[in-house]
Amino acid sequence: MIVDPEKCTGCGKCVQDCPLDAISIVEKKAVISLELCVNCQACAKVCPQDALTKEAEALAGRVRCDSCPIGCEIAEGKTGACQRFRNERGILVRIVPLHTFADVQEIVGPECEEVIRHPLITGIGAGTTYPDPRPAPYIVQGKVQGVDVVTVVTEAPLSYSGIKVKIDTDKPIGEEGAPLLIKGKKVGHVTTEEYGSKILSIGGANLLTGENGFTVARLIAQIANRERIQLKVKGGSTLEIQVGEAPVIDGELIHKMRVGCGSASMGLFTTFFKEAADEVIVLDAHLTGLFTEHPAGRFVGARYSGIQLRGRKSTPGRYFEEHGSGWGGTNFTDPLDVIAGVRKEITRIGTTVLITETTGEQAAMFRWNGRRFEQIPLTPAAQKAVEVINKTSQPSRVSAIYTGGAGGSARAGVTIYPIKLTQAVHARKACLTIGGAPTFIYPGGGITFAVDVERVKRGAFTWVPTPATVAPIEYTMRLDDYIEMGGHQEAMKPFDVVVKDLKKVIP
Repeated sequence: MIVDPEKCTGCGKCVQDCPLDAISIVEKKAVISLELCVNCQACAKVCPQDALTKEAEALAGRVRCDSCPIGCEIAEGKTGACQRFRNERGILVRIVPLHTFADVQEIVGPECEEVIRHPLITGIGAGTTYPDPRPAPYIVQGKVQGVDVVTVVTEAPLSYSGIKVKIDTDKPIGEEGAPLLIKGKKVGHVTTEEYGSKILSIGGANLLTGENGFTVARLIAQIANRERIQLKVKGGSTLEIQVGEAPVIDGELIHKMRVGCGSASMGLFTTFFKEAADEVIVLDAHLTGLFTEHPAGRFVGARYSGIQLRGRKSTPGRYFEEHGSGWGGTNFTDPLDVIAGVRKEITRIGTTVLITETTGEQAAMFRWNGRRFEQIPLTPAAQKAVEVINKTSQPSRVSAIYTGGAGGSARAGVTIYPIKLTQAVHARKACLTIGGAPTFIYPGGGITFAVDVERVKRGAFTWVPTPATVAPIEYTMRLDDYIEMGGHQEAMKPFDVVVKDLKKVIP
């Protein structure tokens, strides 16, 4: 990288973001170590004065790394920006060798053994023990593969609970952090945006115990039970969502979810794009792709078209865009607006350009006539490329993860030594399930779990005006482990007896 001393103000932003600590400030100017620098251009991307530029020619004696779009030029004995590969006598060597599962098994830790992975009965319909010092409603003993196991179940009121909702769409719904409202009452907020999806956080201890707690508890149960609900993002969209169904945003039914961002599309559909047009642009609110500049295009011999895009360049062929209501979730309502200009010495008259969204729901084709781009019908090859994108895209849908804190006094219904239950759950000696569905146990203290609500029977979640949500919880473990933790042996019932009693109740 080259520093322009006239532009450099010595602000130090390049020093902070250089991945290899190759930059220092000397006499209020950036100085770059040529030995360490790999031309990754991180410094140029953060420099507010445009004082840094890449070397025009590849550095002598360097090896170019093609493991990511950066294309680091690595000196002998040094590593690239990611510090994964080192140049050893002109050959790039992965610093950390390939690992087998045996190499990491101890770090990964144990999983619940098969005999306790599924509960003997579920907590659905079990009822709730209150006050908590009494044994849980059902403590059932049975045999699995010849092993004595115990399942303890209850429908537990959880004041510490919430739900994370994933909405598959590129359509903007509101700013991150924006409150979620029902009839003006705050019930959650918009969190991060993930790969073609928006994530909502609803509930949690603070909202459940706040002034709108009843509304929050009811809403969590409704979403978990896959009921259709309406939400308003403050300053943003109106949402109509139901787990397992396509979302409706501002009255529009969302049909498709992208299979990849604009940049990923370059690699996913390389073969089709090469045949579709002289240039292909995939519009995306995050990373718009420019095929002939992208490594995927170069890999198959595509000739750079000379077309230049608007947006902030990430790496060759990848451009960060602004969110909006236009094509691909960008603010371009006219797809041609993404083109900032052409390099006339490169762009030939007759150059064709296919512009499409990441879902292929909208696409258009243009030809450069030397002065402007004129729209033309999609050629058969372009139409095929768009159809492949559209068919590959997944249906847009809503999903949700219920999260709860299963610690607290409810553990007393399982054992007289609650901390031993917590330890057993984290050691995978006790398997926690929700309505029979597997859970993810958060690391750290307590018993905080997450479960995919679509794996739990509809209607299994309820709420009580404490306020709290109620979830069917099961703990399954070996009998000897249950006895060791001080389980309520006096309340155990044989599985066969419990099933026989159930048949008397359920026709």
